[in-house]
Amino acid sequence: MADFKDEFNALTIDSLATELSRSWAEFPTSRWRVLASARLDELRLSERIELFADALVTCLPDDFGEAAQIIERALCSPAFTGWMTMPVGTYVAKTGIDQPERALAVLAALTPRFSSEGPIRVFIGNVLRADVSVPARVGPRPDEHVRRLVSEGTRPRLPWARQLRAFIIDPTPTIALLDLLYDDQSPYVRRSVANHLNDISKDHPELVVNVARRWLSASPQRVDVVRHGLRTLIKRGEPTALEILGFAHDSTVRLVDLVCKPAALEIGDVATFRFTLEADVETRAAIDYVVHYQGASGLKAGKVFKLTTRTLAAGHLTAFERRHRFGHVSIRRIHPGPHRIDVQVNGRVLGGVDLTIEGPLCSGGEPFDQG
Repeated sequence: MADFKDEFNALTIDSLATELSRSWAEFPTSRWRVLASARLDELRLSERIELFADALVTCLPDDFGEAAQIIERALCSPAFTGWMTMPVGTYVAKTGIDQPERALAVLAALTPRFSSEGPIRVFIGNVLRADVSVPARVGPRPDEHVRRLVSEGTRPRLPWARQLRAFIIDPTPTIALLDLLYDDQSPYVRRSVANHLNDISKDHPELVVNVARRWLSASPQRVDVVRHGLRTLIKRGEPTALEILGFAHDSTVRLVDLVCKPAALEIGDVATFRFTLEADVETRAAIDYVVHYQGASGLKAGKVFKLTTRTLAAGHLTAFERRHRFGHVSIRRIHPGPHRIDVQVNGRVLGGVDLTIEGPLCSGGEPFDQG
């Protein structure tokens, strides 16, 4: 699979020059090409975006108001879209920092072409001291992308972007924004709201549980938002989060048997484990499994993987099977030694099985499908 950084290439440089030249005849195309391609092959994704943005600082007018008009005229072209607009948002954050109202309007216009969730965080984090009114001031929000910007741009722990420490410490200001969006007509917006709520749950679980209860009371049909927003707490086995979604943490479910084959495997191999559950009464069950990987100094804390949700019939044996590949991925290296797989139902670990990874720690490997 191609690396995202490769989206910022010579073709992107030429395409962006074409769009900006249509909007501003004086755009210095030759200079832009030289600046935007300098050492491009050596740079990572974030560095390429910064390179393009810095080149725009040099090539667009020094007056931000004039530059903003050029960008807005370029947006009249449907071809001015996608990856090429990403460094333009970074450029706005660099040069519009002293004119936040004007800059926010440009970011709102850009976000339907490529989300401005990264650049807007510069204004929240630096200029306005985590002022929650920043995303609220992007103007009218008839476009779902702009509404999503309000939620996504204020996420405390947005991946691949700067964290908003003020909202990690005190997320209550962003709750006021989520209250306006959790019942949004767009699934795209609601998904962002759920991800935002999940971010908050990592630091303030009690607050998130209270918000989830309030949302479900007001809009019972929004269980999809609540379920996705509580996913971290569900994996942790938080009883109140489980209860909100209809799972009893103290339900009587027994692990009748658990078998894993092979018991010893090499890095990259697949382990298949089978188990059977039995409940005394009909029980709605959130069924997960937990993998304890071997670290440099022993078994690590478990990584929870979603298996399924099932209603277990009273007195009936229900069998399950899952395959799990112990291969290297971008966020995890597999170490030889003992590993463990636990079965977790409604947040409670019912039992587990040990297995051994053999062989040297090798480099390489490929991502795997947990399905």
